[in-house]
Amino acid sequence: MRASPYLAVSIALLSSRAFADDAKKPETEKELTVVGGKETETGGSVHSVKNKALQRFKYDDPTSVFLTIPGVYARGEDGYGLRPNIGIRGGNSDRSKKLTLMEDGVLFGPAPYSAPAAYYFPIMARMRGVRVLKGPSAILYGPQTIGGAIDLATEDVPTSPHGMFDLAFGSFGYNKVHARQGLSSDTVGVLIEGIHLGSSGFKQLDGGGDTGFTRREVMGKVSWILPGSAFAQQDVGLKVTYSSEISNETYLGLTDGDFRNTPYRRYVSSKLDRMEVNRFSVVATHHAKLGGALDLTTNVYRHDYHRVWRKVNGVRGADIRNVLASPGAPANALFYGILTGTVDSTGPESAILIGPNDRTFVSQGVQTVARWTVKRDSFENRLEYGARIHYDSIERHHTQDGFVMSGGELRPDGRATEITADNKASTLALALYAANAFAWKRFVVTPGVRAEFFRSQFDDYRDVSRSIGSDRVFLPGIGTYVAATKNLGVVGGVYRGFSPPPPGSSSVTRAEDSINWEGGVRWTSKRLRAEVLGFFNDYRNLTDVCTFSNGCVGADQDRQYDAGGVHVYGAEGYVESEIRTEIGVAIPLRVSYTLTRSKFLSSFNSADPQFGNVVEGDELPYVPRHQLSTMVGAETKRWGVAAQAMYISRMRETAGQGAMPTGLATDASFVVDVSGSYKLTSWLGVYVNARNLTDQAYLVGRRPFGARPGAPRTLMAGLKIDL
Repeated sequence: MRASPYLAVSIALLSSRAFADDAKKPETEKELTVVGGKETETGGSVHSVKNKALQRFKYDDPTSVFLTIPGVYARGEDGYGLRPNIGIRGGNSDRSKKLTLMEDGVLFGPAPYSAPAAYYFPIMARMRGVRVLKGPSAILYGPQTIGGAIDLATEDVPTSPHGMFDLAFGSFGYNKVHARQGLSSDTVGVLIEGIHLGSSGFKQLDGGGDTGFTRREVMGKVSWILPGSAFAQQDVGLKVTYSSEISNETYLGLTDGDFRNTPYRRYVSSKLDRMEVNRFSVVATHHAKLGGALDLTTNVYRHDYHRVWRKVNGVRGADIRNVLASPGAPANALFYGILTGTVDSTGPESAILIGPNDRTFVSQGVQTVARWTVKRDSFENRLEYGARIHYDSIERHHTQDGFVMSGGELRPDGRATEITADNKASTLALALYAANAFAWKRFVVTPGVRAEFFRSQFDDYRDVSRSIGSDRVFLPGIGTYVAATKNLGVVGGVYRGFSPPPPGSSSVTRAEDSINWEGGVRWTSKRLRAEVLGFFNDYRNLTDVCTFSNGCVGADQDRQYDAGGVHVYGAEGYVESEIRTEIGVAIPLRVSYTLTRSKFLSSFNSADPQFGNVVEGDELPYVPRHQLSTMVGAETKRWGVAAQAMYISRMRETAGQGAMPTGLATDASFVVDVSGSYKLTSWLGVYVNARNLTDQAYLVGRRPFGARPGAPRTLMAGLKIDL
């Protein structure tokens, strides 16, 4: 058997054109293709969630999608996935800041270099495909190359007129309106899509009030095929997206005692908390095929993102984390009563501090990818080169005011507004990479290298100071594939992972740096894909950029903390199949399992609450040892039913080893979702979904302040029109 050159680990696995080509194929297509080759035959760890799977459960919450992929951790926070926390192979999941996140192959984070915490995540219902890369292929997609990369694929401009309308309602005031229409001629195509999501919220605010959200996204696409020749074919495209969000969300959780009694309660002190978001994005694309061997794609992009989050920051006279951890302690009882509204404030020191984090982001750049393929009888060689010039920035304007609790209501304390942050961070970066996949008979070898050059600047307007930094890094990697038999392949690889420090870091701050290994076997046949992979990440320096979301306050916010050497290792198993019966019923099956172990290689004390006081041998926080996802269904052309179960073992909330202390670990969770659909006509269908069918109440975390729940049982029903 001759191995395909597309088995190589690195070659344009996130190509938006690969998704685009697949979009023109019927839904019965067995798998997505990767630049012409089967994804299941790549030389690295690559997983896709196709449109059929996304439509099966119609998840709005991205955590529910990513938990189905081995090696990926997704931690909830608000129950709706408004700001998901995603990590890969032990990488820090807080705000998904250790991942490279893309939409249609373009970075979508508010400021991927200067402030990588992803406070924005696209609405999943707008996506028609998801791809996750781990292993050596990560070096092609930066700046975060430690864990891997995620690419979300939006709907492509159709080749013929097509429209869709989806309307749904459900528990807790859930409502969805989603519409899409595409038109095209031989050379020009247009697509317009809009989606509205909303809910009144499942949490009960003391004294009443809305705890829900409203999100809207509108996307327009235009594509134009330029006049060509036998030697050159070209097309250009433009994508414009507007997003908005208003959510009555808070960082304030509950005491453990209150959580066990009423897990969906919210204290009255969080009544004023509210997030407002606006985002505008434009991406222009030029694509050319020259001579049949050379393929060029260039994107020019700019994203403007502005958000204001007014929320409880703390109490003036105490540490709010200590108050919620030990509400009965004499020093904390008064403050606990004030937070719950059962006790009136007694003076300035008992005021609740509430204020907006007002942040403005810019992310823009130009990127080009060139692919060149040479085929001969006995071998095939594919070269890929990429370059990107990128600039991003974040402007922080943070203030807060004191509020006193009086008769269960919040009232201003009359003091002057306090400015807590007024600064700007920016980064100018040049990224280059090259990879070469050489296939000969049963073997594929893919060496590659990535280079990052960046210059950062941090201006603090409060103390009128400026710091400038620069760095460069070279990240080599290599992936291999050996076809042992027609169905069985052996994969392996090694690469250097990297995560840049934020602007304003001190001269002694080091970048996150690791050497990552993976290896395993994969079985692929017509109806079955199964693989087992082992991974080992040898961190020479693990880091964390301290954010409010993981408990950092005051001067510690946005500061990087180093943890030194860490080992993260484990195994991933995946089985996916679709059984076709003689009575016309298809039975889709999927099992995904991840085992993860970790340990710090040194002892140290850290002001970062996510690390805490570390002892050599301690395990990383927020990394589950066991994670399991299973799905089974039954489907015909007219109807379908499916059930999915997801188990996540308890996770530490600070570094530690041995038994997990009460109050310092999450709950284990076992969540069952079910779905059903029925086509009334060829163009009209109805569906029902149930999330958390058993109505399990479980604690997902205590960051930054107090215990917070996953979503309760949620029922929804909808109808969908396809024309």
